Amino acid sequence: MPDLKTLQAQILEQIAAAQDEAALEAARVAALGKRGSISALLAGLGAMAPDARKEQGAAINALKDEVTEVLAARRAVLKQVALEARLKRETVDVTLPVRSHGIEAGRIHPVSQVMDELGVIFADMGFAIAEGPDIETDDYNFTKLNFPPDHPARDMHDTFFFNPGPDGTRKLLRTHTSPVQVRTMLTQKPPIRVICPGRTYRCDSDQTHTPMFHQVEGLVIDRSAHLGHLKWILEESCKAFFEVPDVKMRFRPSYFPFTEPSMEVDIQCSRQGGEMRFGEGEDWLEILGCGMVHPNVLRNCGLDPDIYQGFAWGLGIDRIAMLKYGMPDLRAFFEADIRWLNHYGFRPLDIPSLIGGLSG
Repeated sequence: MPDLKTLQAQILEQIAAAQDEAALEAARVAALGKRGSISALLAGLGAMAPDARKEQGAAINALKDEVTEVLAARRAVLKQVALEARLKRETVDVTLPVRSHGIEAGRIHPVSQVMDELGVIFADMGFAIAEGPDIETDDYNFTKLNFPPDHPARDMHDTFFFNPGPDGTRKLLRTHTSPVQVRTMLTQKPPIRVICPGRTYRCDSDQTHTPMFHQVEGLVIDRSAHLGHLKWILEESCKAFFEVPDVKMRFRPSYFPFTEPSMEVDIQCSRQGGEMRFGEGEDWLEILGCGMVHPNVLRNCGLDPDIYQGFAWGLGIDRIAMLKYGMPDLRAFFEADIRWLNHYGFRPLDIPSLIGGLSG
């Protein structure tokens, strides 16, 4: 049997040298584990004579109790050291500004915000939202909308065409969201009340034009739709969008292949002091185009113009966003400048509503 004092000194030295709880656990197992040095001594007591067993058993158990107490004391010290190190490592300076959460730091792009605002306004009037593909056929983008074969919009300098396919036809990036109206009329039976927001593409780029921009168009088809209904819808939607109690509009004759009669609409505004205000002043600003759906368009979409009639309108989402929120340059909408977005963007949880306010 090894000398207990020597064994005691070795075990206590190993416990004192443990610098973390893993090393301390290794020392415990080496002494008190199933195959530990003290456990081995206790297992050998059965082979001793009764007097020797009594004497050695008392000494070995005394050593076991001492080692257990020293282990507990060392474990408490190591836990305190680990806690102090963690507290030091994870110290927070409460005088520093709080780092904002992602949902608070993020911003909704003004285009998305305006789309949401328009969706709220027209949903309240009973309109559904219709969508369609950005890549369209010449038939849906032009022919079914009554564009003549020699119309300048069909030229390459106005429209982005793809290379001809195997059958010789060319697809294109839609120049307006009117093909969505065509698809709606081809797949739904009247009455139809939809708005069609989305991206559109034209070969143009300057301070107020970009090759890709956003439009929203509206379409109403039934048996008795007339210009009086159109006028009321446009007035009410503009009042709600610009958040003014009243607006004045004037309708000027114009020409669009897909409507007859066609009109451009101006809205009353004030430009005093470099600020644009709607519903007041003596100035006028062109804001959208509209008209009664051309009978040829109805026929092309499988509707009898002797039974059904309707009206449509369209306006630029980017343009009305610029007017409402005072943005001077359309190109900044697409430059991904975080400073611009932080200034003009909207908080993600400020959901537009007619009761709480569209723009928060």
